[in-house]
Amino acid sequence: MSENQKDDLRKLLKNKKRIVVKIGSSSLHHMKTGELNLTKMERLVRELCELKNQGKDVILVSSGAIAVGKKSMNIDPDKKDIPTKQACAAIGQARLMMIYQKLFAEYNHVTAQILMTKNTIVDDVNRRNAHNTFTALLEMGVIPVVNENDTVAIHEVEDTIGDNDFLSAVVSVLVDADLLILLSDIDGLYTDDPRENKEAKFIDIVEQLNDQLLDMGKETTGSKIGTGGMSAKLHAAVVATSAGADMVIANGADVRVIHKIIEGKNYGTLFKANKDHNFDIADYISKN
Repeated sequence: MSENQKDDLRKLLKNKKRIVVKIGSSSLHHMKTGELNLTKMERLVRELCELKNQGKDVILVSSGAIAVGKKSMNIDPDKKDIPTKQACAAIGQARLMMIYQKLFAEYNHVTAQILMTKNTIVDDVNRRNAHNTFTALLEMGVIPVVNENDTVAIHEVEDTIGDNDFLSAVVSVLVDADLLILLSDIDGLYTDDPRENKEAKFIDIVEQLNDQLLDMGKETTGSKIGTGGMSAKLHAAVVATSAGADMVIANGADVRVIHKIIEGKNYGTLFKANKDHNFDIADYISKN
């Protein structure tokens, strides 16, 4: 693909109407202290409100509940037994949502909390109800904030739906989004982990996902707070692009990258949509 063709693909992002943005725990917290990075959260909310002000539908998928709960109760971040994590999720989700509501309100926007489990997607009735809820909220002009319901669903805490990277792709399917942005702790997709291999090459555009690209995924993540490695992001790309949405993996160190992506600037790795009319999200999850 020529550079001009790549530029043209990027410029098309300006026309996206329904955008899902995912931000991970590692992007929301100060790594040294584990405390929430309130400045970054405020910038994130401002970016999303600006998209909303442009007439776009916006959905935020936000991690961070367990980390916030652990910090609130002075619990070791490495403590990983299921009951403790679920209790911390209950504490942290309420605190996290309170902050989001306050920040969105400052820009005259209403937000709503949606907590999902694996059963939300694999069960036909639950999936339809979730779709209807999202649709109604977006028609009202609300900005939904989504997370996994870690307080009650054990498999969500143990291995997650694929963590919130994959959850955000599922959400993009449920809401018929045309763009998914994953904010990560890495600039995008490389031929290998650039933190370990200095010869790793950056991939700016992925036209078609294949087995070679999927094998590049790493299960590890560079943060003790976050859970999602490149493998989960590539599975998210399979879901999002098969459902007809473009997807971008970009570095969330500066959340202002969101408007730069929408403006068509060359940030992150862009995965081009390749809609598969036979794609079934429940079937995909059951097989993976």
